[in-house]
Amino acid sequence: MGTRADAVAATRERIARATLRLLLEQPYEDVTLAEIALGAEVSHQTVLNHYESKEGAALAAIELLRAETEGLRTSVRRSDPKHAVEVLVEQYEQFGDLNVRWAMSAERLGRLAVLLDHARAAHRNWLEEVFAARLPAAPAARRRAVNALHAATDVYTWKLLRRDLNLSRPETARTMTALVRGVLDT
Repeated sequence: MGTRADAVAATRERIARATLRLLLEQPYEDVTLAEIALGAEVSHQTVLNHYESKEGAALAAIELLRAETEGLRTSVRRSDPKHAVEVLVEQYEQFGDLNVRWAMSAERLGRLAVLLDHARAAHRNWLEEVFAARLPAAPAARRRAVNALHAATDVYTWKLLRRDLNLSRPETARTMTALVRGVLDT
């Protein structure tokens, strides 16, 4: 039989997952505490008791997203552009629309906007780790290469290819891989 702490943790996770599901479907501004409660099968007050506000529930949801993203990215074979892009495209297929919506509404997110800065920094760090062996040694050249890799692998690049240009997932991955190889081979 589970403990009270287990029940509390399970409720918190249900609320965070319900919030994430809603954020995947609609802009943050349109998500309500009532919808979160309904999705988590708890009361409005329970959501507030656990997270104090919609913002708190959103922070928990984004933490779930961060953990899932990190889990996907740790599987990448180092210095392998094709595999790295495949993993990114997999991630973007799951969460890319949310990432783009979140970034586009950053000025209205208040304290939540700082999460975008953390995500960008984490992406850059990941690029530097994955492609460390293929990056230039000189600091200025390395910085330029990482900037170009960031542009080639950013969620906005995925959005342009998949959503705006209507490319298939495989064609999107091939295009992004070509961009990454172009940066690394210069």
